[in-house]
Amino acid sequence: MSEFWLISAPGDKENVQALERMNTVTSKSNLSYNTKFAIPDFKVGTLDSLVGLSDELGKLDTFAESLIRRMAQSVVEVMEDSKGKAQEHLLANGGLKEKMKCLKIDLTSFVTHFEWDMAKYPAKQPLVSVVDTIAKQLAQIEMDLKSRTAAYNTLKTNLENLEKKSMGNLFTRTLSDIVSKEDFVLDSEYLITLLVIVPKSNYSQWQKTYESLSDMVVPRSTKLITEDKEGGLFTVTLFRKVIEDFKTKAKENKFTVREFYYDEKEIKREREEMARLLSDKKQQYQTSCVALKKGSSTFPDHKVKVTPLGNPDRPAAGQTDRERESEGEGEGPLLRWLKVNFSEAFIAWIHVKALRVFVESVLRYGLPVNFQAVLLQPLKKSSTKRLREVLNSVFRHLDEVAATSILDASVEIPGLQLNNQDYFPYVYFHIDLSLLD
Repeated sequence: MSEFWLISAPGDKENVQALERMNTVTSKSNLSYNTKFAIPDFKVGTLDSLVGLSDELGKLDTFAESLIRRMAQSVVEVMEDSKGKAQEHLLANGGLKEKMKCLKIDLTSFVTHFEWDMAKYPAKQPLVSVVDTIAKQLAQIEMDLKSRTAAYNTLKTNLENLEKKSMGNLFTRTLSDIVSKEDFVLDSEYLITLLVIVPKSNYSQWQKTYESLSDMVVPRSTKLITEDKEGGLFTVTLFRKVIEDFKTKAKENKFTVREFYYDEKEIKREREEMARLLSDKKQQYQTSCVALKKGSSTFPDHKVKVTPLGNPDRPAAGQTDRERESEGEGEGPLLRWLKVNFSEAFIAWIHVKALRVFVESVLRYGLPVNFQAVLLQPLKKSSTKRLREVLNSVFRHLDEVAATSILDASVEIPGLQLNNQDYFPYVYFHIDLSLLD
């Protein structure tokens, strides 16, 4: 499952034992895989400031998740025919230890092996400054996302409009990609070539009558240029002075003169515009996805190490012999930007989750700061209800009123404006990595 529960409980002896009981039960019942979630000690400030920060972090959490989901969807849209490979581009690049900055880490591995980025978000700074740094970073990414996707969508719309012109029937589609200079009498003071749409059932009638539809029609001047399911496009050459009379007689015989003037410069411009838009659109995504075979990388194979809570024998989630693409090779600018900035936004989002756990734990459990954060990964969708019951039972002593209200939805929690289902005796936050669902 790509769902995670990030919880915390006080760090005193009683609750450490409660965490151990939780881990024992969830492990034996195969309910979840649990790991410690390391959060640094921050400068707390006043409890009043934490209350305001809690609200701000809630909004920032929602904004960050919305942003990365939009970016994930943008990757899908840009890749078009390769949508099935979109997930391969949604990574948390260089999210773990410094020596692994060059590696590409999948989202689950990043979350389960989370380490606070001290260089990017110094823990020694006041909490409000750390939050402000993340907020500005995400706001800038969103601003750039809007401008880049707007430009891409304009390009896509212009191309679709041109492509529509080349579709449809002979009455509506562009003819610039069908006709050629040789089909027309050009630069003549007296003669002109018209294009006439003739129903398929009337081909024979057209051949027999077109020369007599009007005076001054050039004999044997008709030629079939192209046809679709309904009819064909024929040329006919006549004197300019009889154009209107010919159109009238053609209409009476169910032949339609298509208004078209052969302008070589305009046709060349339209063709070049189509080619340019196709090229520009392709270049936004174009990728050769060059994968390096095992042993060909300049970086040694690696395996991320982590000590799971109460389960040190479980293999870590880091990849060995991961195929690595050459950085940016063969990728268009929009896809490359999306990959880099999705990674940045995702890493920032998980840091916001860590901040929320810290702030809520201090507000819930008080000072001095002493709590233990744990990341639970439910193993089956069907077991989440049972897992919740285990947690509520183990940590019931932290808040009897809340524990009771979970069992009885009619019980309101005094002073809390949340639905009972959103509040538990322990600090709880949800992380959903199903970004493409």
